[in-house]
Amino acid sequence: MKIKILKYIFLDLFRSKFILAYTFFLLLMTITVVYIGHDTSKAVISILNIILFIVPLVSIIFGTIHFYNSREFIEFLLTQPVARKSIFWSEYFGLSASLSLSFITGVGLPLIFIGINIQGVYLIISGVLLTLIFVSLAFLASSAVNDRVKGIGLSILIWLYLSVIFDGFVMMIFYLLRDYPLDKIIVGLTSLNPVDLTRILILLQIEISALMGFTGATFQNFFGSITGKIYSLIMLLIWIILPAMISLRVFKRKNF
Repeated sequence: MKIKILKYIFLDLFRSKFILAYTFFLLLMTITVVYIGHDTSKAVISILNIILFIVPLVSIIFGTIHFYNSREFIEFLLTQPVARKSIFWSEYFGLSASLSLSFITGVGLPLIFIGINIQGVYLIISGVLLTLIFVSLAFLASSAVNDRVKGIGLSILIWLYLSVIFDGFVMMIFYLLRDYPLDKIIVGLTSLNPVDLTRILILLQIEISALMGFTGATFQNFFGSITGKIYSLIMLLIWIILPAMISLRVFKRKNF
């Protein structure tokens, strides 16, 4: 039953006009950047800047709207002999798979066609991880708030904080503590934001950390090592799992 629900949700979403438009936009954007730039490394940087803005926004907003739009379908499933846990994970993986496949199609295929390198591989993996993270955050926001407008507003605030406000907060800390050693603080703060963590991991693969001064050297020393990469992967997985598990807990107790 769980597989059937998951398959139905995935196929229904992947055929939706929004997912098709999202795929087409990513495809057009990637092809344009790649063929205008004529340099894979520069193309990856340009695509990265767009992805770090678009992928989290689309994943969290569309995920939130989908959850609210699925309330009647969820209510119907709750009348059937199906566990709430199965319904939740079917919704989560169905949505995540459709958005991830859309991203891989729109960004991955053009990069593979022109000859993908390690930077491109990191870019694709990071895009999928960001999709999973922000779908988890979308489900957390929509599970915690019953009102649709407030839920969407909360999702926008989460995206705005992680994509824009957080960087200003970090810059303020750097300024206030500029006379103190900041190595561990930099690593710790970066771990608190999946967007920044993803950006650093990809930029280090392009070997431009030397242009980032002291901060770049710190990132290179830690995140450029095997230990740092494993740590980064673990932190990104935590960003996926923790909001999803909290959402599941709320979902099990929720009255529809």
